[in-house]
Amino acid sequence: MKALLLEDDLILSKEIISFLKSMKIDCDAVFDGEVFFRQQKLDTYDIYLLDINVPKLNGLDVCNKIRESDKSTPILMLSAYRDIQDKMDAFNIGADDYLVKPFHFEELYIRIKALLRRSAIPQEKKDVIKIKDLEIDTIDLKVKRNGHVIELTPKEYQLLLILAKANGRVLSKQAISEQIWDVHFDSNLNTIEVYINFLRKKIDKDYPEKLILTRSGFGYYMNIEAAEE
Repeated sequence: MKALLLEDDLILSKEIISFLKSMKIDCDAVFDGEVFFRQQKLDTYDIYLLDINVPKLNGLDVCNKIRESDKSTPILMLSAYRDIQDKMDAFNIGADDYLVKPFHFEELYIRIKALLRRSAIPQEKKDVIKIKDLEIDTIDLKVKRNGHVIELTPKEYQLLLILAKANGRVLSKQAISEQIWDVHFDSNLNTIEVYINFLRKKIDKDYPEKLILTRSGFGYYMNIEAAEE
């Protein structure tokens, strides 16, 4: 496994590289966004670790540019910005996870392993999951509603797929978090709310019948009930 780290704090960068290598993860590091893409062309990486506040192209710009051509390689944002809007901005352009500085290296390792494990799981061979006018293609990773293609980030797609496979059962935030991140950090529970809001804007906003529903105090589920005659 190999990571590419974008981090302009040279001391922190060296510490991360040393720690990851001790955990059997090779890591290259660059200090600005322009150098990042030069380095990216020189090798193949399994995951990208992006600090947001770096020179030239910042981490958000780098994430956005990666996602223009690469929808699958996991991206973990590293940032001192802890506001929910900062997290939403990162998730909205395709980040898979967000870790607030300062952090324990052990938590960084757990997040990386979870993202790499998820990205390595082969897609199921079932072609299309249909819920009313929603279609989820599990081979081409495409989503349509009423025939219209809906663009989702990798994590949005994964969350939608988890809800769809539950077949109408209510899933708690904790259950969703464990399936997507494989960890038990309370911070992920707020992240689930962010992703649910993203999905609702893309899946339900323009349609009178809502498919992603909330059971107050319990969690979220898909509306699979047939409409009354």
